[in-house]
Amino acid sequence: MIKSFCIKTNQSEILDYLLTCFQQNRSENFYCSLNSFSIYDNAIFHYKGEHPELFYDFMANLLANTILKFYEQNLMQKLINYHYFYFSVSEREHILQICSEFSQDTSHSEFSKRMDILFLLCKEYIQENKTTVLEGFVNFRIQPYLTVLDHLVDSAVNSYIIEKEYVEFINLLKLYIHSKPSSGQTVHLIYCRQESLLLDERKKVITLDTNLSHAKYFSDISFSSNDYCLNTLLNLLPDTIWIHLIDLQEDEFIRTLLNIFGSRIQLCYDCTICQKYKKGLLSFEKQKKK
Repeated sequence: MIKSFCIKTNQSEILDYLLTCFQQNRSENFYCSLNSFSIYDNAIFHYKGEHPELFYDFMANLLANTILKFYEQNLMQKLINYHYFYFSVSEREHILQICSEFSQDTSHSEFSKRMDILFLLCKEYIQENKTTVLEGFVNFRIQPYLTVLDHLVDSAVNSYIIEKEYVEFINLLKLYIHSKPSSGQTVHLIYCRQESLLLDERKKVITLDTNLSHAKYFSDISFSSNDYCLNTLLNLLPDTIWIHLIDLQEDEFIRTLLNIFGSRIQLCYDCTICQKYKKGLLSFEKQKKK
C-alpha cells in the first residue's frame, strides 16, 4: 500500500523546516522527494506500508506544527487588528505578546484545544486529498482552529485590560500617597497564610477599617481578603511599614503593597516578632479575631 501527500510552498524557510522535521522524525517505510516548479516547491511525502493511519498521523502532525510555527503569530495579529483596531499600535503589540505567552503555556486551556482541532483538520484533509497549497490551506481550510485562536485572543485582551487597570490603580494610589504628608508612624504587618494583622509601634493590634464604601482610593479590583488592610494603611499613611512574612511567601497582595508604598516598606523574615508568630500561629489567629 502506497500513500503520498504533497505540500506546495514558495517559502524556502518552510520547505527547509518540512524536510528537517521529516528527517528527524521519519519511521520505517517513509520517504520524501522534492520537485521544484515555476511557482511552488513541492515536498512530496510517501509511505509504503500496511498501516496508513501511521502516515495520516505523521503528516497531520507535520502539517499542524508547520502552521503553528510559521502562521499562528500572523493569524493572531490579524485577529487583533480586525477585532481590536481601536487599541493603539503599542497596545496591540502588547496583546500579541500575551497571546504568544498563552500559546506557549501548555497549562492554558486553549492550548490543547487548538492543537487537537488543528491536528484533526489536517488529518481529515490529508485522508481525502493528495496535495495542498500551504498558503491556501491556512486561509480557507482551518476555520474551527481560527475560532479557538479567536477565543485565545479574547483571553489575552481581557488579561491586558486587567493588567492596565491594575497599573492605573497602583499609579493612582502612589499619587495619593505622595500628595499627603506621612503620619510618621511605624506599622507592623504580620502576614501569614494570606491573612494580615496590623500592629502599631507598641505592638498593639490596629483595628482594620472595614468601611470600604467611604474609601476614596480603592479599586474595584479585588486582590484578596486583605483589602481591609490596604484601606487601613492608606488611611494611616505610615512612614515605615514592616512586613513580617511568617510563612516566607510573597504573594500578589505583598507585591501590590510593594508597588504602592515602595521604599516605605521593609520586608522581614526572622526578627523577634517573626519568631513569636512562627511559634504561635494560634496567637496570630486569636488576635485576628479581636
